[in-house]
Amino acid sequence: RYAMPVNSFDNYPLTWKPDKDKLRSPYYKYLSDDLENKIINGLLKPGTLLPPQREIADYLDINYTTITRVYDNLKKKGLIYGVMGKGTYVAYFHEMVNEEVNGDCIELGAVNAFSQYSDLVYKATREVIEKGYLHKLYEYSKPEGHPHQLMAAKRWLEQLNVHCDIDELAILTGAQNALCVALLALFHPNDKIACDEFTYANLIDLAKMLNIILVPIDNDDNGMIADDLEKKVKSMGIKGVYLMPGCSNPTTIIMPMDRRKAIARVIKENDLILIEDDISAWLFADEMAFTSFYDLLDHNSVYICGMTKSLCPGLRIAYMAFSRKYRKNILNAILNVNIKTSSLDAEIISQLVLNGDGYKIASKKKKMTKEACDIYYQYFDDKYHNVSYYKWLKINCDKPMEVLENELLALGVRVYHSDRFKVKVTNNDHYLRISLCSCENKQKLKKGLEILKHYLDNN
Repeated sequence: RYAMPVNSFDNYPLTWKPDKDKLRSPYYKYLSDDLENKIINGLLKPGTLLPPQREIADYLDINYTTITRVYDNLKKKGLIYGVMGKGTYVAYFHEMVNEEVNGDCIELGAVNAFSQYSDLVYKATREVIEKGYLHKLYEYSKPEGHPHQLMAAKRWLEQLNVHCDIDELAILTGAQNALCVALLALFHPNDKIACDEFTYANLIDLAKMLNIILVPIDNDDNGMIADDLEKKVKSMGIKGVYLMPGCSNPTTIIMPMDRRKAIARVIKENDLILIEDDISAWLFADEMAFTSFYDLLDHNSVYICGMTKSLCPGLRIAYMAFSRKYRKNILNAILNVNIKTSSLDAEIISQLVLNGDGYKIASKKKKMTKEACDIYYQYFDDKYHNVSYYKWLKINCDKPMEVLENELLALGVRVYHSDRFKVKVTNNDHYLRISLCSCENKQKLKKGLEILKHYLDNN
């Protein structure tokens, strides 16, 4: 019988090498304190690759799961972070991580639309329940929505310069489902849809799932360029166009009227199907008298207006206006993929529109958006200065998306890198989409922006 070889780590170059002679029980607490102290005191510099967990466990002759627990503990504190397939690293600017950040992550990625403001939604919910016809809302109903709910939709859309009849309307479970219905109803696999170079991430994912080809069109500060759209329509056989003309997600560009007219001309002349996704138009409906593409094209298009940002994120309701010639296909898609909107949710939103409280909520959220933008401008410049609940920040950091997002996540901040929104693979510019409407309070927003600015200034 031969003795098993014993590996010696005495001279092995471990970046973190706890003193074995001082190791004491409980091992988990001692090692957590040792690693934390070395990071905080600068003995382990930001970006240092830590030893693999099994390697450090072998060196200390302790259980591997103990090291796993140590690493997990320090990840929660934002002192270290893991990169899939590459290892565990010391986080940058750990001196900024405090108790406020060690808890729930500061959300600057997802767009949650000031969900803390819901008092008038509660009031509308009570009013609906007290009307006495709640049982009717639990029965099967028309897939496009009840007539009085469609009248509320018509009223809401009129303030956005979208004028339609109720037989040109349907109520969907949020803007994403409305987009899915439009793609299923009006397009086929291998059809081509023109869109912005950076566009709504869910459109990219939906197109992949449905085998629809997205064709990026050149942009400038006013949005999609009509000449490039016309050129690619003629050369590539494009069937449709997807636009977010009112504060595009993610770029925040607001398309002016002269550009809208130029794009509308190309769409008309080439008989293209337009999907107009206008979830942010409510923010400046009172200040900017834009004509919707829906009206510019004489109702010969699809218009989507999500209500989650303006009224309530939890009530997944979107209004869709569409050309009468699309009605059969759209209702067929709603019915056959069973994207039936909750009648109760639709009723609550209708109540908010019809009793006037919906306009009060939108006004309040617009004020909150302006206040959040003012906070953002204290840390970052913005060439557009639009009132928007998210911002599009150009950065010079060329780290891979996963590394940058994970490093910031380790610091307690979540942001979304522009690669999530990129259609044109050859576009090498880097941006961050920064949500301003998902923090519980202004203090948390300020803290998240401070951490983000510190990180970007030093990378």
